[in-house]
Amino acid sequence: MTEGLPLDGRLVLVAGATSASGEAVSRSLVTAGATVLAVGTRPEALDALAAAVPGVDTRVCDLSDRDAVAELAMRIHLKFGAIDGLIHLVGGWRGGGGIAGQSDEDWDFLERGFRTLRNTTRVFYDDLVASPAGRLAIVSSTAVDAPYAGGANYAAAKAAADAWTRAVAQGFAKAAPNAAAVVFVVKTLAGLEERLGAAVVRLWESDPSTINGTRELLTTSADAAN
Repeated sequence: MTEGLPLDGRLVLVAGATSASGEAVSRSLVTAGATVLAVGTRPEALDALAAAVPGVDTRVCDLSDRDAVAELAMRIHLKFGAIDGLIHLVGGWRGGGGIAGQSDEDWDFLERGFRTLRNTTRVFYDDLVASPAGRLAIVSSTAVDAPYAGGANYAAAKAAADAWTRAVAQGFAKAAPNAAAVVFVVKTLAGLEERLGAAVVRLWESDPSTINGTRELLTTSADAAN
């Protein structure tokens, strides 16, 4: 008798799925047996993802709009039921110019990523609590622990997302012992896409009590050597 795949029966939403890391995470999840709901704002990029990773279900949604997220959740619930995982990869980098040069335009761009995290976690929180294995994960930055003037906007936005996720973890600890929220910390995601995908899959292979609220540093081989 053939054993099932480790994520058989799990429904996972990948927010910001059209990035290189989103494609890698989606592929790892599909390979592990999960049903993947890949969400982004650009239909053509989602079509390219669907071609690159057969089996993903793509959805267009502006996750910075809470009403749009609520409608997305309704449609997902009608077709699939409740989700078991939310992998939040919405982000990007803006910086430079020292403290005085931290522009409002850059802040608005970076804050949008945090807003999408707030919206998706609030809307799907009950799903993750009710799941027998709810998982939330985000990607944060080493800049949270070592911010610099030219990246102050970026570090502040990442720190907010980091703190929000650990607050969700505290909620899980009280209400859902089978759930876990984890922060992956990177210096840069470039070159770490496959490692991130594997780490996301491992979330469901780990005892939630040992990972909930943790911050896991992901490094490249070059980083480790230094």
